[in-house]
Amino acid sequence: MEFRTASSPHNHVRTSVTTVMVRVLLGLVPGMIAWVYFFGTGLIVHLALALTTAYLAELALLAIRRKAIGLFLSDGSAAVTACLLVLALPPMAPWWISVTGTLFAIVVAKQLYGGLGFNPFNPAMAGYAMLLVSFPREMTIWTAPLSLAPQTLSFVDTVKAIFVQTLPDNITVDAVTMATPLDILKTELALEKTVAAITQTSPLFGSMSGIGWEWINGAFLLGGLWLIYKRVVSWHVPGSMLVSLGLISLIAHLIAPEQYVSPLFHLLSGATMLGAFFIATDPVTAPTTPRGRIVFGASIGALVFVIRSYGGYPDAVAFAVLLMNMVTPTLDYYTQPRVYGHKR
Repeated sequence: MEFRTASSPHNHVRTSVTTVMVRVLLGLVPGMIAWVYFFGTGLIVHLALALTTAYLAELALLAIRRKAIGLFLSDGSAAVTACLLVLALPPMAPWWISVTGTLFAIVVAKQLYGGLGFNPFNPAMAGYAMLLVSFPREMTIWTAPLSLAPQTLSFVDTVKAIFVQTLPDNITVDAVTMATPLDILKTELALEKTVAAITQTSPLFGSMSGIGWEWINGAFLLGGLWLIYKRVVSWHVPGSMLVSLGLISLIAHLIAPEQYVSPLFHLLSGATMLGAFFIATDPVTAPTTPRGRIVFGASIGALVFVIRSYGGYPDAVAFAVLLMNMVTPTLDYYTQPRVYGHKR
């Protein structure tokens, strides 16, 4: 048998960083299609802005740091960061929201830590958290599902709304924007209304979750399962996260169904599936050991439920992931397998 190298190790891994990133982008496609179908073309505009900003910022920082520009620009990590950030933004947010968030993600959360492989926090979620804390009003202007909106915007009107914040004369802001189901649920529960009263009176709620959101999460689930099949990610993080979130929300729902929604609502709302398969599985900021990944994912699921139920932000995936990113080194330390011949 002829080895590729003269000395050990002889294990040759054919999967490159670029291949992994391309497969992640392909896995996002079903969710993106569903997103545009239910919430319009604002995603496309912000995606173009974020991708352009990500590559320009990456280019500038690589040049300043005197790194191999072609090698690092072609790995696809900047594109993945831009896509994940945009998928967490309101489709009708001003243009500078996606630009600012992407700059923060690439420059501060990634390159200033040393680039890909050295960042302790997920760059996309760091950018999202910065935007949500800094610009709460712009980050809560969500487009109404197209099936519920009395009036819809053309692509040209969408571009104008994003860049110059103007709408056609016959269309008002209230006609094209609406709170998310998680927003409405949190607000109405604070007014001491029951879950049944909220979900039955608001047109935003479907049979399992919010209108459109259940299909978007289903599409990301499909893409995530494909990533597991292609061995881009392992099942440990998404599986433990979804089981944890589902189990905790089931217990709460059985105890107080008038105050806590069903597990299906949690699993098919907001960024649950996007976070489980595409964000929490980031190989740089997640643990490397199987046991560590299970604890990591289960803790994220628990934090998502706690923050959604008791915190100030309706969708908690970004903050849950960032909090657990801080614990990753500790999890890796305490979940390392026992070395053969040594007691532990």
